[in-house]
Amino acid sequence: MNATAALLEPPLARARSNSLEITVARSLDDLLQMAVIRAVVYMGEQVCPFDEEFDGNDFSGATHFIARLNGEPVGVLRMRWFAGFAKLERFAVRSQNRGGEIARALFDAAYAMAARKGYDRVLGYIQARLLPFMRRVGGVVERPGRPRLTFSDHEYIEVERWLTPCDDALTIDSDPMVILRPEGAWDRPGVLDLSTSRPATNPH
Repeated sequence: MNATAALLEPPLARARSNSLEITVARSLDDLLQMAVIRAVVYMGEQVCPFDEEFDGNDFSGATHFIARLNGEPVGVLRMRWFAGFAKLERFAVRSQNRGGEIARALFDAAYAMAARKGYDRVLGYIQARLLPFMRRVGGVVERPGRPRLTFSDHEYIEVERWLTPCDDALTIDSDPMVILRPEGAWDRPGVLDLSTSRPATNPH
């Protein structure tokens, strides 16, 4: 899938099957679906403590991507945004839906959004055992010269993915009405675009 095209129309990304779609979490219901997937995978399968899985960063400059298969949530991914890089986090796919297609669609959507925001690098900390999978499906490489780290009962490796920012990447000089649109939906009018047809009646 072309990374730029992935952001042009909802959903953010489609896999080969038309029944799989990737969207950005925008509602309380979306966030509940995200939390359930992560609880099932991390707390259920990996016995991760609640306060380590839900680490205080879900509402701190984070974008959550949700994969749905026939409308049912099956996978999630969190991206946090820093000044010089984006950070890939909390990737999870339900056990019965694993195999690569869902994971690849989630990564494609996250990378496309990062490129549209002008990022050229994505950082990730992945469990050491998952490095072959993440190379193949996530397109990452191990960061040279970086030591492994251990937290939450697992050994982790630092990886990165280099991106080419989009030609129409968002900047401080982008059209204000584009910047005001919902996250990832910059190419179609939002509710504030519609409000511009009204005159300023509350000038004070």
